[in-house]
Amino acid sequence: MTDLFIIGASGTRAYRTAMAAISENIANAGTAGYSRRSVSTIESGSSTSTMATYVARANFGGTQVRSVDRASDPYLDASVRLTGMALGSSTARLRWLSDMETALNDTGTGIGQLMTGMFQNMDKLAASPSDTSLRVTTLDSINRVAQAFNQTAAELKQLSDGIHTEAKDSVQTINSALSNLADINNSLLRAQPGTSAYAQLLDSRDAALQDLSENLNVDISFGAHDSAQVSFNGTMLVSGITATSVAVSQNSDGTLALATADGTALPAPANGTLGGLFAAAGTVKERRASLDALAQQFVTDLNKWHGQGMTDDGKSGEPLLSGTDATTIKALVTDPKALATRSKDGTPNGNLLTVNSTLRGSGSVEQNWTALISTHANLLASTKDEQTTAQGRNDQAVAAREAVSGVDLDMEAADLLRVQQAYSGCAKVLQIAKETVDSILQII
Repeated sequence: MTDLFIIGASGTRAYRTAMAAISENIANAGTAGYSRRSVSTIESGSSTSTMATYVARANFGGTQVRSVDRASDPYLDASVRLTGMALGSSTARLRWLSDMETALNDTGTGIGQLMTGMFQNMDKLAASPSDTSLRVTTLDSINRVAQAFNQTAAELKQLSDGIHTEAKDSVQTINSALSNLADINNSLLRAQPGTSAYAQLLDSRDAALQDLSENLNVDISFGAHDSAQVSFNGTMLVSGITATSVAVSQNSDGTLALATADGTALPAPANGTLGGLFAAAGTVKERRASLDALAQQFVTDLNKWHGQGMTDDGKSGEPLLSGTDATTIKALVTDPKALATRSKDGTPNGNLLTVNSTLRGSGSVEQNWTALISTHANLLASTKDEQTTAQGRNDQAVAAREAVSGVDLDMEAADLLRVQQAYSGCAKVLQIAKETVDSILQII
């Protein structure tokens, strides 16, 4: 009769644990990074007697919980980290490349169209070189192009600073994940595998690894008690309970540099959000350099063209612009009488008639600006395609992992009914055993 009490009690304990696991699954169905729990049981030993002369013949010991299991697949987890890394990089680059396109501003208020408008005003002035209002309009259009260079340079500089700020945020996330992993490793080494606490630690470990890999292309391996070991290009960032933090800085040209907290230089990341930001910073640097080259060419070409002409009072044209880059370019001439519209032979519109052959056409600032816009548009289009592909791959990887680790409420509800019935059955065994003992005692 003692066996019945032991068996019934062991069953209620085991199924109570199983119901707790199912309840935990249901409660965390919407929790990001949660992996489904299940309880596995084994048969308990049958011998329950403490008497030396006791001989077991038909003795049963019931059941006991062997472990709390966490549904996971290391390959699928690694796949999600890999696709998340690529998605983080392409998303960061796409966002900042889109902002660069806005900064370059190929609209009516941008350099390209304002420059086209300037040439159109020069053509109008060529038809009526003595018209003062057209002269004023032409000088104003030159000034507006110079201001557009200033504005575009300022916006690209803001983009460089914005990328640096976001890179610091990304590094903060990385350092937080590294610190968390070191703490989790310490707890894993102390925890008992097969317990609910151990499963929770593994969830926290994987969440930290996901945050880390989304931001930086790290190499991950696992040691004793599933502790995580993390390195970046050969530099160990997490080893056991020790974590090494990283820092990001901005170079004078707007590009970024990565180093450990003690100042040891690290290679530029190739993937993850931080890798995407490094790439975006490099692209902004290229755009700023191209813009400065165009500004310098604009100053040189326009001053050279104006210098070959003559004013109405017979003086050679003075420089129209000053500056060595897009930030410093500035219009100098404001007096309409100082505009050198004449050629050296005295033709009133002679210099204006050379605008198309001197300032426009192959190799001109106008054409090079168009090439710059086209180059950036092609890069942006390819990055959009890359981001779309990365998003699709990440969605597929997450779906595959969720099929293994995710919580299906319908399945949990069915399991809950099954376990409830088993628990009730074990409770019924206890009840029957009690009633039997009571009946025996009444007979006695």
